[in-house]
Amino acid sequence: MQDAANLAGRDKERRILVAVDESEHSKRAVMYLADFFGDYPDVHLKLLAIVPWPAEDYFATDEERERWGQEKIATLERKLDEYKEMLVEAGFAESRVDKLLSVSKHASIADAILEEQERLRCCIVAVGRRGIDRHEEFIHGSTSNRILHHAKNCAVMIIE
Repeated sequence: MQDAANLAGRDKERRILVAVDESEHSKRAVMYLADFFGDYPDVHLKLLAIVPWPAEDYFATDEERERWGQEKIATLERKLDEYKEMLVEAGFAESRVDKLLSVSKHASIADAILEEQERLRCCIVAVGRRGIDRHEEFIHGSTSNRILHHAKNCAVMIIE
C-alpha cells in the first residue's frame, strides 16, 4: 500500500518543464506540447531558457563577456515571450505558462535543466531534438541524450 500513499500525496498540478532556446527544434517542441496538452486544465508549462555563462577566459575582456551575456539574455527573453504567446494562442490559459530564464555556470546545459526539474518538481522534462551527427555528439555531447539517461523522478519527452 506504500504506492497508494505515494500517489495520494503527489502534486495535483502537472508541471512540464520545457527547455527551449532560439532554434526551430524548440519551436516545434512548443507547438507539439500546445497540441498535446492544451486541453488539459491541470497541466502547467514551465518554459525554461538557459544562458550558459562563458568562462572568464572565453572572451578577451570582461566587458565583451558581459555584452555577449546581456545580448543572449535579451534574445532568449524575446523567444520566451514568443513561445508563451504561441501557447496562449493555442488555448493554454496565460496563468498555465511560466517563463524562466536561468544564467548557468554549469559545464552542461543538461545538468542545468535537470537541476531546474528537481527544484520545480516537474513530472516531465521536454526538449526538442537537435539532430546532431555522431561526431558532434562525441565531442560536445548531446543534451537530450544526457537528460534521457540522468533524469530522476520524471518522464522525458524528446520531440523531433
